[in-house]
This record gives sequence, C-alpha cells and structure tokens, in this order.
Amino acid sequence: MQIDIIWLRDNFRQFNKQYFGDKLPEPRFFIGRSRSQLGSLSYKRGLILGRQLFSRGNSANAFTLSISNFYDQTEYQFRNVLLHEMIHLSIAASGVKDSSPHGVVFRGMMARLNREGWDIHVMTKMEGVKKAYTGSKTIIRQFLVLAIETTNGKRYLSSVNPKFAREINQRISEAKGITAYRWYTTDNRWFENMPRVRSLRGRLVETATFEKLTTSMTPIPFH
Repeated sequence: MQIDIIWLRDNFRQFNKQYFGDKLPEPRFFIGRSRSQLGSLSYKRGLILGRQLFSRGNSANAFTLSISNFYDQTEYQFRNVLLHEMIHLSIAASGVKDSSPHGVVFRGMMARLNREGWDIHVMTKMEGVKKAYTGSKTIIRQFLVLAIETTNGKRYLSSVNPKFAREINQRISEAKGITAYRWYTTDNRWFENMPRVRSLRGRLVETATFEKLTTSMTPIPFH
C-alpha cells in the first residue's frame, strides 16, 4: 500500500479527535520517499518558543509532518508511523520538555496508545520489507512546487523541499528581477526526477509548458 495527502490529513484529524482531544495544531503534510526515516516532524523553533502560532488557523506555519512512501507498508503500519509523529507534535506544541527525543514523556504516550491496540516503536526495523514499486500508476507522491516569472520573460519551476520552503519564500521577496511567483502542490510525475531544492533555484521551462503545468496544479497560500 501507498498513501497520499488526503489519507494523511483524514487520519490525522481522526486520531486528533480520538486520542489528543482535538487539540493538536494541524501541520503541513508531506509525502516523501525517505529510505531511513518512515516519518518526521519538523518545526520552526522560534515560532514555537514565541507561542504566537497556536491558534488553529495559523499553527500549520510552524509544523511539517512527513511520511515516507519508500516502503510498501500496510495501512496499519502507516497509521503507527503517523501516531508516532503525532506524539512528537503533541509534545512540541505543548512546550513540554522531554528527557530526550524519545524520552519519558514520549514513551509514556506511546505506551498509552499501544494499550489501545497500536504497535508504535521508538525505532522500526525495515529489514525484509519490500520497497514500493514506484513504476505503479497507483502510487501517489505529492510535490511542493514553486513557479517563478522574471522581468526578462523567463519562467522557472522548482520542486521544493518543504523544510526549506519558508526560507526560500523569504529570499524571493528579497530577490531582484522576479515579477511574479506562486506556490502549488501536485502529484504530477513530471516533477518526479527533479531534485527537491533547498535554495532559490529552478528549471527554466518554455512558456507553454509553464502554463500547462501551473493550470493543472493546486495553488496554495504561503504567508
């Protein structure tokens, strides 16, 4: 099985109500293909320490929850990975200091969820688990795309690493020669072989290609 953003968002909302009192801030969601990390939670430390983003409407600016589609896992396995990351989110959002990344607080919450029938671990060994067949058209991968137009009429597209999106967005506002830019999400395989950039750079494309791709993608706000 492979998952998509809709699956990830829907399961997050279900577990948030069921296990976390519907109090967790909803993060940005990302589906990647990491071999070494089944899931990860990244956040802007300054925003969290400043406590200014914990209204439900703005908290997604602080957190990104990523799940890897690298392995062919069952739905139950994917849900365990998601709950693992939701524990991290709960601790980070509450401001509680744990003894380590998987310390006393984390293990206590993990044990509580495991008593509910889950199988969450601090580390999950993936030896013997098959790699997902990436040639299948049923596998959905979500890309974060930046589209840029410049004063000289050129157009660029970038597949962006979500962890660096805010930094890149800031650099755009400081860059010269950019007349317009917009952020999108898409599962279009056109972006599959592009590197996920961590800096302000992109691929120069023809106007027709630029317009065809941007009209087929989903625009997203970026504040």
